[in-house]
Amino acid sequence: MINLELFTFSSTDGVTDLCGQLWYDTDSAPRAVVQLVHGVSEHISRYDRFARFLVQQGFIVAGHDHLGHGASLPRGGTPIWFAPRDGWRIATDDVYTLHRKLRRDYAGLPCFILGHSMGSFITRSLLIRYGGCVDGAIIMGSGWNSEAAIAGGRAVTAVIGAVKGKRATSDFVSQLAFSGYNKPFAPNRTAFDWIAADEQAVDRYIADPKCGEDATVGLFHDMLGGFHFNQQTANLRQMDSATPVLFISGSDDPVGAMGRGVEKSAAAFRRAGVQDVTVVLCPGLRHEILNEPSAPEAVDAPILRWLEAHL
Repeated sequence: MINLELFTFSSTDGVTDLCGQLWYDTDSAPRAVVQLVHGVSEHISRYDRFARFLVQQGFIVAGHDHLGHGASLPRGGTPIWFAPRDGWRIATDDVYTLHRKLRRDYAGLPCFILGHSMGSFITRSLLIRYGGCVDGAIIMGSGWNSEAAIAGGRAVTAVIGAVKGKRATSDFVSQLAFSGYNKPFAPNRTAFDWIAADEQAVDRYIADPKCGEDATVGLFHDMLGGFHFNQQTANLRQMDSATPVLFISGSDDPVGAMGRGVEKSAAAFRRAGVQDVTVVLCPGLRHEILNEPSAPEAVDAPILRWLEAHL
């Protein structure tokens, strides 16, 4: 029987209790652990279907809501916000804190990590800062960003943050960050057509009160800093070359520049010395590939094959 257990642990911000979820089979011994890292403006509960699939295959699955997201938003707190300083480092360290807990609780089991969207970039920072900590990493819904765009975005968010405050939201910044993603799918039915090819999946995202909120200017600034950190050659070389990595995205995901940014990221990992890098582009799928109707065949199956090949 699959059991879902809720738990909390302390964020490295020294203030917030983060809320996590653990999926496991009460009737069989697990063969490995998979830690999930969710994206911006969403929450870990959205991964329930996929987590239960992995549990059925013999895995323990765990993940938490990032600072300012889902159940990790304290009463009166600022939604989609990390911290006044070092937000990206704190978000990455929170993932590492949970990783260490899972290592302790399930000593002897291989530990894999899967990061989606913003979570994929946090996972990439984790691989750099804590090289060799995981037995394999799945980078989902990721991409490569031009350094000029990163620098321009950081300049804009710094100015707006200084004027309005880092906890403020900005329609201009949100449009700058996301509006371009919808253009390939015009005429648009919603502002989130780029999320999924399946309209019902898009509608579920829009209807979820814990999804789709505008990120704060401070979080955007932190995230852009994370993009820059991840793409520096010297940083990439800090990764453990023996850690296998799977890049998996939709072939029509604008975050990954319709596959080009995914391939560019994978090439950067290979140049940095990572020995085992695999790329899977799921035909016709957009950003949230786990929520498409074809996910069991198009997404779950290749992920399972990769995990089993690296146990």
